[in-house]
Amino acid sequence: MSYLILVRHGQSIWNLEKKFTGWVDVDLTENGKLEAKKAGQLIKQKQIEINLYYSSYQLRAKNTLQIIQKELGDFKNVKSAWELNERHYGALTGLNKDEMKKKLGEEKVHQFRRSWDLRPDPLDKKNPYHPINIQTYKKIPLEKIPDTESLKDTYERVIKFYNQEIENKTNENILISAHGNSIRALCKHLFNLDDNEISKLEIPTGNPLLIELENSKISNCKYLDQERAKDLLVF
Repeated sequence: MSYLILVRHGQSIWNLEKKFTGWVDVDLTENGKLEAKKAGQLIKQKQIEINLYYSSYQLRAKNTLQIIQKELGDFKNVKSAWELNERHYGALTGLNKDEMKKKLGEEKVHQFRRSWDLRPDPLDKKNPYHPINIQTYKKIPLEKIPDTESLKDTYERVIKFYNQEIENKTNENILISAHGNSIRALCKHLFNLDDNEISKLEIPTGNPLLIELENSKISNCKYLDQERAKDLLVF
């Protein structure tokens, strides 16, 4: 048996401010750091030795993983991959979700957040929130950096990376620190969710999702913090 642990970063500053964050590289709130610390404690209680660590390029995911590793007393190298980044929200980036509900209506904002293949308008490349203007992404080839993404777009880059880098490591215990939409994309793939089911899947911040694998097949899965668990739709 091997384990795959998926952790959405702890609460970020823009989560708290209810802003569309996407590729903007914001840090954790104090509450987010506490969520990450508890995540590390919960993983430690399972006494699972993590063989490989992965993170997105983004500060909130990296710092979540750093806090988890500190709790585990395990400082193995982390492989950072931009393909695990949050979905790019295009022209919605930096805007307040509640204000946009008033402007566009709750249904339209829900579609932007949860639909499978709807992209927001592209973000102007001159906008300081565009990834080409953020130092974190300077090593990513320009042609790889999006102006906007749907969940489908996010899924395609996440799953391509997963298939190439992670799926074949069948005997390793792996922890991935990423984001709500990149983890939703992984769950769609792992649990074979259809386009409608994935729109209903909510990923809580800082709550490890422990997936047990036998012969590369999922035998069980659960959130380690049951008080903050979300419906997995599958188990």
